[in-house]
Amino acid sequence: MTLKNKVQLITYPDSLGEDLHGLLRVLEEQFPHTFAGVHILPPFPSSGDRGFAPLTYLDIEPKFGTWKDIRKIGETTDVLLDLMVNHISAHSPYFTDYLAQGTQSPFSDMFLPVEKIWQDGELPQDDLQRIFLRRPQPYSTYPVGEGHEPRRLWTTFGKEDPSEQVDLDIHSSRTRNLLKEFLDQFSRSGVRMVRLDAVGYVIKKPGTACFMVEPEIYEFMKWIQAEAESRGIVLLPEVHAEYSLQKRLSEQGFWIYDFILPYRVLEALITHSGDSLKQYLRGRPQKQFTMLDCHDGVPVKPDLNGLYESTMVREVVDTCMERGGNLSLIYSPKHRDPDGFDVHQIRGTYYSLLGCNDDAYLAARAIQFFSPGIPQVYYVGLLAGENDLAALEKSKDGRVINRHNYSMREIEKEKQRDVVGRLENLIHFRNDYAAFNGHFGVIDTDSQHIHLCWTKDDLSCELKINLANYETQINYLDENGRQVQYFI
Repeated sequence: MTLKNKVQLITYPDSLGEDLHGLLRVLEEQFPHTFAGVHILPPFPSSGDRGFAPLTYLDIEPKFGTWKDIRKIGETTDVLLDLMVNHISAHSPYFTDYLAQGTQSPFSDMFLPVEKIWQDGELPQDDLQRIFLRRPQPYSTYPVGEGHEPRRLWTTFGKEDPSEQVDLDIHSSRTRNLLKEFLDQFSRSGVRMVRLDAVGYVIKKPGTACFMVEPEIYEFMKWIQAEAESRGIVLLPEVHAEYSLQKRLSEQGFWIYDFILPYRVLEALITHSGDSLKQYLRGRPQKQFTMLDCHDGVPVKPDLNGLYESTMVREVVDTCMERGGNLSLIYSPKHRDPDGFDVHQIRGTYYSLLGCNDDAYLAARAIQFFSPGIPQVYYVGLLAGENDLAALEKSKDGRVINRHNYSMREIEKEKQRDVVGRLENLIHFRNDYAAFNGHFGVIDTDSQHIHLCWTKDDLSCELKINLANYETQINYLDENGRQVQYFI
């Protein structure tokens, strides 16, 4: 399948209009012909983490709708769904059967007791220090079998103990057959793209970080890529890793996410200097999906390891905190700076992080849309939403600050705002102007200005931004060769 080089939407199944049927109405009535694709965050039955602890991928959570709704959306918009290849819910039928029957369960080989990795069942302290931890311990203890024998099983994610998300053994034939079943269901339902969520953690190997273990990770990714492509599905690996690793992943032929761009754009607009952003844009791979905001936060570490100065990033972080944001921190000591700086992500709506300044926000989107790659816009960003402080206070979960659910009435109201209309116009320009399928360039300017351009055949367009006042204009040639100036 060939992906369309046009803007995509990211949304939860119940965040724009309450369910999948409502999402279809929003796409058809409020934003017709606006998005070439829609990434629907996990719509499956789940036991936690807002869908990221799926029980199965064979069903749609009834309160969201059915596979028929997914197929209906897919008739006019390419659908992207997640596949958490690293883990599955502790309440899934596969794991609950294992808990009940132990080694007699047909699913027992799908999971990872610690002794599967270290034969004596002991995790050496040196190995533990090397692991890229996402929780205090890389395993949880569960009562297994009729005798409720305590077993330590690998769990990369989850604040709970035991975790809601149990890791899968991707070397198991049972696991691989199940993954193929899930891909079959996606294919039957018209899904055209699949994001491999948390794929970087699937290889557990003694003496390593148990994260993006090379070359073993590529064997698995090549296998699942072949399975997906045989079903007409494009894969998008989701990997938060240092830039050098992302580049190697790109060199292997995979699509990657540009997790560096969100911070670089934020930094340029907050500090009024585009030098680091322009330097980055000159050398990055072009086969990427770009984003500014998502359901988590603006990535900092490990994505920007080696690419920033602590004094600069602290200035950006402090400004974001003053504007109501909060932080996700790092568990692994080895990923912290010597001075203790350990920010994993900056949480907040991108609009709020930019001080709710319409011009700054639209300048950010213009940079994103002019950067090579397929742009994705998060639903809160589409409506230029502000930090949801009431939800944050109620839940105490820092991530909900950027996860507001919009009713139909709210969407209709937000759609009337000038900033939303200007963003929609910018999306249409990005979708319709053919030069974005041509050649990209970064034109030399001083620190306070950004000048990007695209050319293809007789068409050309250029983006000029003044970082001092956020004035943003696009100059382009129309189909008749006339020069047009467009102020965003």
